[in-house]
Amino acid sequence: MEIIQTGIEGLIQIIPKVYNDQRGWFFELFKASHLKEITGGHNFRQDNISFSAKNVLRGLHLQLGTAAQAKLVCVIHGRVLDVVVDTRQGSATFGKTFQVELSGNSKNMLFVPEGFAHGFSALEDSTFFYKCSHEYDPAKETGIIWNDPALNIDWKVSKPSLSEKDKQLPAFKELLAKSVISR
Repeated sequence: MEIIQTGIEGLIQIIPKVYNDQRGWFFELFKASHLKEITGGHNFRQDNISFSAKNVLRGLHLQLGTAAQAKLVCVIHGRVLDVVVDTRQGSATFGKTFQVELSGNSKNMLFVPEGFAHGFSALEDSTFFYKCSHEYDPAKETGIIWNDPALNIDWKVSKPSLSEKDKQLPAFKELLAKSVISR
């Protein structure tokens, strides 16, 4: 397994060891003993799988307070541009974004600590898998609008397809003004 630091504390890209032979391939997606130091020993409580057609954009989603989620994300099939925004109070990288292409071919993963808004755009039809450290709580859900000019994220899709809920998310500055998150 290869560990790649992203320049944002706690946000880590993981390249697993993949075993290939004439039958196909195998790799360990998650093994607590191997990832304990990276994940802070989180007890993951929910697994999710989504399918997104090419040009679907999901996010940027964020769970607050006791529902804050650390995530281990990867793509089973296809390619996505995975994007996170650091919303952690007092972080040296507060408000900074990070993006990485995840694909079923490369099998790379991203560990996203608690306190990050998270989203992705499907660069082709894709199946996305993620482990979450806490169960989803709709009462503690918020997010950041995908096209927030202050974040200036290039999602690599020209005409994204979004849910109605994601179209209504506030700008990062609005979340700050509401004191939902703060510097």
